[in-house]
This record gives sequence, structure tokens and C-alpha cells, in this order.
Amino acid sequence: MSSEFLTLSTSLRERTAAQVSDSRLRSNLARATDAFADRKAAAYAQFADPEEVRAKARAAKGEVLRRLDQILERLADRLEAVGAQVHWARTDEEARDHVRRIVQTHSAHRIVKSKSMLSEEIALNEALEEIGSEVTETDLGEWIIQLAREAPSHIIVPAIHKDRTQVRDTLQRVAEGDLSDVPGELAAFARRELRQRFLQADLGISGVNFAVAESGTLVLVTNEGNGRLATSVPPVHVALLGMERVVETWEQLDLLLALLPRAATGQPITTYVSAITGARRPKELDGPRELHVVVVDNGRSSILGTEFTEMLACIRCGACLNVCPVYRQTGGHGYGWVYPGPMGAVLTPLLVESKGAAEVPNASSLCGACWQACPVGIPLQDMLLALRRRASEEARLGERAAWGAWAAAWSRPWAYRASLRLASMAARMFNPSKVPGPPQRWALGREVPTPARHSFRDQWRKGSR
Repeated sequence: MSSEFLTLSTSLRERTAAQVSDSRLRSNLARATDAFADRKAAAYAQFADPEEVRAKARAAKGEVLRRLDQILERLADRLEAVGAQVHWARTDEEARDHVRRIVQTHSAHRIVKSKSMLSEEIALNEALEEIGSEVTETDLGEWIIQLAREAPSHIIVPAIHKDRTQVRDTLQRVAEGDLSDVPGELAAFARRELRQRFLQADLGISGVNFAVAESGTLVLVTNEGNGRLATSVPPVHVALLGMERVVETWEQLDLLLALLPRAATGQPITTYVSAITGARRPKELDGPRELHVVVVDNGRSSILGTEFTEMLACIRCGACLNVCPVYRQTGGHGYGWVYPGPMGAVLTPLLVESKGAAEVPNASSLCGACWQACPVGIPLQDMLLALRRRASEEARLGERAAWGAWAAAWSRPWAYRASLRLASMAARMFNPSKVPGPPQRWALGREVPTPARHSFRDQWRKGSR
């Protein structure tokens, strides 16, 4: 993964230290996530039985995953039948190659892009800029962080970590005059700036929230008009589809569409739900002349059939982020990759092989709030525990030997009593700043409890005499 924002080469502690110390960041996160929680409760109250809807959604996604290969074949057939060109990508590099080839075939120098976390995952912007194309993010939050040269910190609200003053300062970089920090005025400025980009674009790129196999339809769910403009104004449209983001029928789509906006932002429905079935037909006034769909695996197929299969049922609503106590303190950047929060803590080590990725599941209190918030009932806390077990099995021999010695000692009464006496003496002399080597990072900031000078057994024995 070659994104310039990839920071998994550093430790989790290093990545989160600066975030935790930023009170302004925590205030911004709390304000936004609290608002989402209030609206979500009101939106879910519109269901007669929210848990029944949730159970049906989980069952629907489970059925799709059990027959994913068949459903993807059906989707590809229908896409081609309505005039789309389908490209299969096993890796992020293959996905970038497909898009680069399309861009170069059409000499597309100006590209507008609707919000797509999958494009962040495959580091697409950097790849296109390397071949001389100008890529403009047209989702307001994505455009803000693009100008700030930052990564998204939330999968639904990319610039959730910035307040209005910080947004104003960022947009000021491309403004000719002074901007105010009034949200409506900032949005109007962005609208004026981006409109010409749409009209001049050679090619548009989007993600896909859902693809309906029975009709070959791509569904985009957005709250801004940029999604429709990016997919209908440029002459060529490239849609990036994660292979798991497919449903078989419109009935399944209807069920998931009832949940996605409610779980994400507390809306009964988003402002725009766009259903794209093929390229522009004769006598139609808008739409691309060519539609390309890049179906991306990038490690997803290796998750199928494992204890983590249900992670592929994620509909990317961000509900687990909004309730996670760890995310609310650190924001998204502390997780080190594209996907933050509990869903990211599971996905990152499954899709990225590195020491930095393997420790991301530790960024969780295992409180279970993420599972309760998930609209499709993914047991995220169980998966986080499983990933921690997997990481512990790969721990260094010395660590395993230390825990083995501790278990052996405490299984013998005399060794147990001797270790407590030693611990009592050591605790009185303990100084975290003098702990040698890497353990010092653990010791600093912790207060070690001091065992009693005389154990209960000693006092009992003395009192019984």
C-alpha cells in the first residue's frame, strides 16, 4: 500500500500520542459524533422493530457472501449487457493499472472524483498524479482534506476532525479573497470553485455503495450533488467496486438502504440516491459515453470462509466509529490506514501485512458498543479478540517464555508465596523512569499497586496461634 498517508510503519502508541493530547480534536469529534447518535436514535425509532430489520439485513448479507462468486458472475453479465465494461483486479496494483490504462486511452488530464474509500485504499490519486493527471476530490470533506494534504479521519465525514475555523483556513489556500468561517458561505465558495471542474472534466471516478446483480445497477448514496455530476457530466465514468459491495436483488437493496443512512448520519434517506444502469443510451441527454467498472479484490477473497467472513458484510456506515470510546479520543489518523474505528481495527490487519497493522486491534476497549451500533450485527468485538489471539501466537519467543514461567510459578503454592514476597519488596523500590529497555514505555504513566507487607495467609497463621 503506497499511499503517502500510510503510517503503519510507526507504532500504535506513536500514532495516537499526538491525537490524544489534542483537546481541540477531541472536542470536534465529540460534537459531531454526539449529533449523529441523537439523530440515529430518532431515525431508528421510525422502525416498528429495529432489531428485526437488523436481523433481516444480517441474514441478507450472509446469503450474498455464501454465494458471492455466483452473484458477482451474474452482476458482470448484467453490467456487460447494459453496455458497461468490467475489469477484475486481484490487487491494488492491478486496480491502479486498470484505471491508469483507461485514463491514458482517453488522454484524460482533468479528473473529478466522487467520494470513494476504496480509491483511498488503493492509493489511486497518487498513481494518477504520477502520470500527469489532475485529480479533484469533489465531496466537500474530501476536497478539504485533499487541500490540507491529509487522509480522511472518518469513512462518512472525512474532515470530521476539523472545525469551521480550520476548514476556513484550509479553503483560504485556494481563495483569492478572504473567506469567513460561516458554513453556508464556505459551502457556496466550494460550489463555485468545483462547478467549473465538473464542466471541464475528461473523466469521472466514483465508488459504489451497492451493486444490484439482477439488473447491473450501480447505486451511489450521497448528500451532495457532486456524486451525480461526477458520474453524468464527464464523457467517461470509472466506478470502483469492492467485490463484497454487491446485493442480488432490489429487495435486498431496499432493506440495506433503509439502514445505511439511519446508521450513518441519522437520516431516513440521503439527499441523493443515484441508480446507474449502463452508459448513455441513444436520445438520452446526459450520462457518460463509456462506463467502466473495476471490481477490486485486494485481499477480500482471503477473508471468505474464515472466522472473519462477516467483516465483508460491512456497509461502511461509520456507526461503529461514532460510538467507539477509543475513536472518540484519537480520531481516525491514529489507526494508521484508510479505515479507522472498530471496523478499521478489524479490516486493517486482514488486508495489510505489517507489524503496525497487527497491533491495530489493540485500539479497542472491547466494550461491545460497536456491535450494538452495527446495522448488520457484525460481531466486531469477537473479531478483535480473535485478531489479538492471532497476534499473540506470533509474539516473540521471549514473551511467551515469560508468561510460561509465570504460569508455572503460580501453579505451585510455595512459588506463589515466594513471588508475592518478592513483588512486595520490588514494588516499594519501583521507579518507572528506571525500567530498562522497551518496557519503560509501558511503565511510565502507570502506578503499580503495592502488595501488603504480610499476606492474608501470614496474618491467618499468626492469628490462629
